Amino acid sequence: MPIVSELMTYPVKGCAGVPLAEADLTPAGLPHDRSFMVVDERGVYRTQRKDPLLAVIRPEVSSDGAQLILRKRGVESVHIEVDTTSPRRDVDLFGAPFLGIDQGDAAAGWLSEALGTDCRLVRVPPEHNRMVEGLTPGTSGYADSSPLHVLSLATFNDLNERLAAAGKPPMPMSRFRPNMVLDGWHEPLTEDRVRRAEVADTELGFAKLAIRCAVTMVDQETGAKAGPEPLRTFASYRRVPEGGVAFGSKFSVIRTGKLAVGDEFTVTEWAEDGEWAGDRAR
Repeated sequence: MPIVSELMTYPVKGCAGVPLAEADLTPAGLPHDRSFMVVDERGVYRTQRKDPLLAVIRPEVSSDGAQLILRKRGVESVHIEVDTTSPRRDVDLFGAPFLGIDQGDAAAGWLSEALGTDCRLVRVPPEHNRMVEGLTPGTSGYADSSPLHVLSLATFNDLNERLAAAGKPPMPMSRFRPNMVLDGWHEPLTEDRVRRAEVADTELGFAKLAIRCAVTMVDQETGAKAGPEPLRTFASYRRVPEGGVAFGSKFSVIRTGKLAVGDEFTVTEWAEDGEWAGDRAR
């Protein structure tokens, strides 16, 4: 039976993750995950696809969510009192309209300097109720889609074995930005066959495969693009009929509760024989 070996939340979409030893799982995933998003002056989302330097910004959110600290090497950090009451503004996430609460000029100025382009920072409003599709529909903040990205060490190690066989260097786990890493399965891609699972007090439902993009080619320590791997290797064995390549799986939260590193990941329902998770990839 696999166990949870890592938990990681990403408070600011595109920025560095924050490791957790334990957490209260919410309907939208781990605490504060993608609660904040960097946008341009028009409110259009910014991600590492076009702004890879987001990777080197390290956020920290207080336990009560009232304060946010942004850090970057060589730049003085900024402390922000999180605003959840100001008027909402329109924001764009992959062409879909949402609302956000602007976090003020100090945050905007700091991010603009750190990224070298004009930016604003927004937070999801308390009433944010975005629904995302999948085999198990769910809700999330400003994540690309479903709230919980699960990746097993078996799947990760299989990739690095393929890279080594081709004479290429291994990839670090940070390239794939998982929320939950599982240790204990011997077969790679096992997470693709899970349909329901329990972790401590919580219950998860499979939503879809995680379709990978150019963010996997960004060095998460330097913010530099370092392609073409791993997308080139993924293309040799992880293409999906709908287009793109898959690595890891996305889950929705069926039941909230507490979970922690070291908890068992108990599968309560598997995909039926012949059912391929790629049928639900989006």
